[in-house]
Amino acid sequence: MLMRTDPFRELERLTQQLTGGSTPGTWSRPNPMPMDAYRSGDEYVVVFDLPGVAPEAIDLDVERNVLTVKAERRPAPLSDEVEMQVAERPLGVFSRQLFLGDTLDTERIEAAYGNGVLTLRIPMAAQAKPRKISISGSGSEPQQIDA
Repeated sequence: MLMRTDPFRELERLTQQLTGGSTPGTWSRPNPMPMDAYRSGDEYVVVFDLPGVAPEAIDLDVERNVLTVKAERRPAPLSDEVEMQVAERPLGVFSRQLFLGDTLDTERIEAAYGNGVLTLRIPMAAQAKPRKISISGSGSEPQQIDA
């Protein structure tokens, strides 16, 4: 059996949910959709932690250069005989937006979801990749110079 030892903990949790932040003297609530982002070769990889979210409850949209990730964590179905003792896991719809640079190819974004982790791979656009340019001079062989 779980026991509550702090009678004010529930009140603080409810206040945080209603105000959308922390109350004075308490820790701020962590972001329910934490992410990591890094560059690997010619692509950017963005990883979101979404534990307890079903794959069909995740929505990805790209409009212009804005990538929006929405996820909904629904409560577990409980029977009428169950009495909840502690409910600290955030529920509801969570959303996060990323502003993508013009150098990324938003037409070829790949998404994979497994074990509560959403991984997005965003390739660099072809025109943003470094390339060689041939230069011809009078009386010499063409040379390649990095652009």
